[in-house]
Amino acid sequence: MNVLFITLADIRSIEEHGIYTDLLREFANNNHKVYIVSPIERRNKQSTGIVNIKQNEYSDNVTILKVKTGNIQKTNMIEKGVSTLLLEYQLIQAISHYYKDVTFDLILYSTPPVTIVKPIRYVKQRDHAKTYLLLKDITPQAIVDLGVMTTTGIKGFIYKYFRSKEKQLYKISDYIGCMSQANVDYVIQHNSELDPKKVEICPNCIEVIDKSVDENTKMTIRKKYGIPLDKRVFVYGGNLGKPQGISFLIKCLHKCKDIENAFFLIVGDGTEYGKIESYVNKYRQSNLKLMKHLPKEEYDTLVGACDVGLVFLDHRFTTPNFPSRLLSYMQAKLPILAATDSSTDIREVLLDGNFGWWCESTDTKVFNMMVNQALKSNTRELGKNGFAYLLNNYTANIGFEIITKRLIK
Repeated sequence: MNVLFITLADIRSIEEHGIYTDLLREFANNNHKVYIVSPIERRNKQSTGIVNIKQNEYSDNVTILKVKTGNIQKTNMIEKGVSTLLLEYQLIQAISHYYKDVTFDLILYSTPPVTIVKPIRYVKQRDHAKTYLLLKDITPQAIVDLGVMTTTGIKGFIYKYFRSKEKQLYKISDYIGCMSQANVDYVIQHNSELDPKKVEICPNCIEVIDKSVDENTKMTIRKKYGIPLDKRVFVYGGNLGKPQGISFLIKCLHKCKDIENAFFLIVGDGTEYGKIESYVNKYRQSNLKLMKHLPKEEYDTLVGACDVGLVFLDHRFTTPNFPSRLLSYMQAKLPILAATDSSTDIREVLLDGNFGWWCESTDTKVFNMMVNQALKSNTRELGKNGFAYLLNNYTANIGFEIITKRLIK
């Protein structure tokens, strides 16, 4: 097949490791031609064009088109909104110019954003292609949950526009792959016009690499970054934005300030980074370290030198989320402590696989209890359980098989 993949992720090489590139390599490895459309934001000062891919085992089967767009990631809401509105037209123009001689059999695309209906419709009608949505975010309801948008008043008009786009996206999709069963149930329940048979689980998936480290390597890494050698390290890595409920995260850190055997490592960046930085500078908490975003390979190595992975989600979410950072912890063989809303089914996954603890992101006392419970647990064995669960449920081959079986049917 000729497979077109449209995403907001900044993909520059098919050899990168992530939930999208790992899945796309499965298509390439199975002799399908993969054509990627990925944005290059204005701040990078580069023009639209095909990326020169270095010669490797994938170079004959993969083409990457970078499309110049406005700034969408890590910017203010106004610029993000305007850039998102212009995105459809920029994608159509680029696809019609650079991929005009390619007939696509399958279109893969992910959310966010929901405002990519027109380029998908353009290619679907032009090539009579099948369409498969990888649903990673339920917008605009997730934005409403966080209080950034409302369903009434002036902001209500914006909500109705994006809700209309969301419904159009679902309608044009032949199949919708959701991250978990809770996502499947939510989409079907809130979109009664959809045929439930076209909605299924297609989870976040990766090419699994054992990222765990031995004791000697762990000590070396901890020394390098100034992390205590004799404490159990709880690491949070990734985006530090509104969806993560940073205010609650800070309250949890403060609640655990006197737990001597626990050390908290926060690694990341985002719109709410300043809040944590202010807290760190003010309280100088002895069992806490804050680090800016690291390159992926360096970050993965650092995670392997920790003991427990942390996941935070804002308690106001009514839309189920399933952060891909869980997979990073699992392949490092770290058990997971998740403090989330009650809508997600992360809790069920952790309990089913016996590799972590869960609490709702409203009660710091319960979070404190979970930390103490983790201190008493055999984290190494729990981490092995998580790695086994990863192999059985979240490999890139599993995602590939789910999608291609649909097309065969």
